[in-house]
Amino acid sequence: MASPFRRAFLADLGLGFTGLALGALLHREGAGSSAVWTPPDGRPHAPPRARSVIWLFMNGGVSHMESFDPKPEITKYAGTAIAQTPYADVQSPEKLAKERAPVPDANGQQRNVLFPLQVGFRRHGQSGIEVSDWFPHTARNIDRIAVVRSMWTTDSNHGAQTQFHTGRHMLDPPQPTLGGWVHYGLGSLNDDLPQFISMGTREYWNRKDGDYLGPAHDAVPLRIDPANPLDFGRPERAISREAQEIGFDLVERLNGLTTVEYPNDPATAARIASYELAFRMQRSVPEVMDFSGETEETKRLYGLDLPHCRAFAAQLLASRRLVERGVRFIQIQHGGGGAGAWDAHGGLKANHEKNALAVDQPIGGLLTDLDRRGLLDETIVVFATEFGRTPGSQGSDGRDHHPFAFSVWLAGGGIRGGVAHGATDELGFHAVEDRHYVTDVHATILKLLGLDSRRLEVPGRKRLAIDHGTPIDAIIG
Repeated sequence: MASPFRRAFLADLGLGFTGLALGALLHREGAGSSAVWTPPDGRPHAPPRARSVIWLFMNGGVSHMESFDPKPEITKYAGTAIAQTPYADVQSPEKLAKERAPVPDANGQQRNVLFPLQVGFRRHGQSGIEVSDWFPHTARNIDRIAVVRSMWTTDSNHGAQTQFHTGRHMLDPPQPTLGGWVHYGLGSLNDDLPQFISMGTREYWNRKDGDYLGPAHDAVPLRIDPANPLDFGRPERAISREAQEIGFDLVERLNGLTTVEYPNDPATAARIASYELAFRMQRSVPEVMDFSGETEETKRLYGLDLPHCRAFAAQLLASRRLVERGVRFIQIQHGGGGAGAWDAHGGLKANHEKNALAVDQPIGGLLTDLDRRGLLDETIVVFATEFGRTPGSQGSDGRDHHPFAFSVWLAGGGIRGGVAHGATDELGFHAVEDRHYVTDVHATILKLLGLDSRRLEVPGRKRLAIDHGTPIDAIIG
């Protein structure tokens, strides 16, 4: 006996053949089988404080001591080996024993001598939190910001970028990123735009978000180019809008035939939804990337008129426009590619000064603009990096990777402003007070979005307790 799909195929041969091809494609991808797991319904588990996240990630490892965690003692004892200072016990006993009498390295430089701070610090706002002089625009917003000075991780190389996004070491079994979990857990706020967007270069080890949740939960990469903002976002050949709509109507009818064959299959529904979203995005995404309707004052606020920060400014202005239109999670990578632009093994002063100049005014502009538009209360802004840098020198004027202590900050969406939480020792070597592994940042964001990560778990994919993290309640207002 013919199935309903076969009867539809015989009744309308011209449409049914294409529908059958789609059905075969879905079979190859595992669709059409009985579902064993029902994904989340898109509703938060608890009343949310925020609805969107703008995730700013500085690739390469920002020095916490030259940004948001000043350590004047390393300047006081500059040129002295850590083992010969009053703070020798910040190191392990084995390392301490080796460095009681430092020896020159191959370049004639003494190993692990303290390297002085390369920039000054000032207190800002009513909170009086000290911020590096390289971040004056961010500093003006310090009363909106909670700085977490006690972060730690375990990867001492740049796979720590993946670790910060997923919570797992690069050599561990892979996991979805925070953005992937948010996309998986929450429904759409705008059916014409993707709910998870990525901008900027992502290295090969940090490109997938959905992992075992599936590629549907990977971020959609966007470019700041109204003419061509996303891959495959426009037809290969010139085609009128009317012709596109006729074609879309045809595909919609074919998809309807496929759902007769697979009426309860979530993969079929997801594929159809993705086709429909792709069509709508051809119109909606270029509009978001077109800044012609923004005032000149707003463009200057972000720094679009300044060559040194124009590229990042455009990404942050686009981010504000995206959250304004209901996008859930926007992930922006600054200085991606290779080890990352902030990786300052030498020439730290020139490196960080240049990079801070590229991001500081756009970040300050974003916080100011979100606040004055009433969007900051419902948008979490995160400034993060994979690890910090050593208090000791590398070569003559750089700092090495340092996973034992670093800083991040959060603002908006239920975050308490004007807070400096946690602490490192006098040299910035170890996080010693209110220590936080990277997934504590994830847990904080999920809590503010109304999500419980344990209720998002997929059967057969049990996560470790450390993967879930613990919310940093001290920075939640």
